[in-house]
Amino acid sequence: MGIELVFETHSWSEDNDLGLATGWLPGKLSERGRELAAQLGERRRDNGITAVFTSDLYRAVETATIAFDGSEVPILHDWRLRECDYGRLNGMPAAQLHQHKQAHLDHPYPGGESWRQAIARVNGFLDDLPSRWSGQRILVIGHVATAWAIEERVNGVPLEHQITHPFAWREGWEYRLQNRTSEG
Repeated sequence: MGIELVFETHSWSEDNDLGLATGWLPGKLSERGRELAAQLGERRRDNGITAVFTSDLYRAVETATIAFDGSEVPILHDWRLRECDYGRLNGMPAAQLHQHKQAHLDHPYPGGESWRQAIARVNGFLDDLPSRWSGQRILVIGHVATAWAIEERVNGVPLEHQITHPFAWREGWEYRLQNRTSEG
């Protein structure tokens, strides 16, 4: 039957303003981010969404809370939707960190994880969705790692390709997540 999966990134954060790669640090939305979160709510609140899943990092939780304030739609937090863990490099200048991101495709950041490990973590979340949400329309609020995992899983875009191209923000992505069979 499948799931209609809508993906949105967390809204603009104070660290985005400062050019920092927040990683597993909580982060906090900027004024612009709070406005964007309210706009996300205007776009998605009456869009047939039955549940919102969000990374448990504060900037994603704050995005969902603002967007769905006063709504009956449940907001569920899941740590597997987190950004890649840059380990000891969480919070460093993004331009500096991302110069070498291809080196961390399979090799973890110091004290953190690799991009492929982050994608596998998100895939664990995606694997669990059909048990409760098959046939429904859900919203996932996450990060670049979340987006790359969904793109690879649904559209077959290899991580090796995605990591070499800049991530381009937009107002949401829509996917059809097919249930995996026991054969693969």
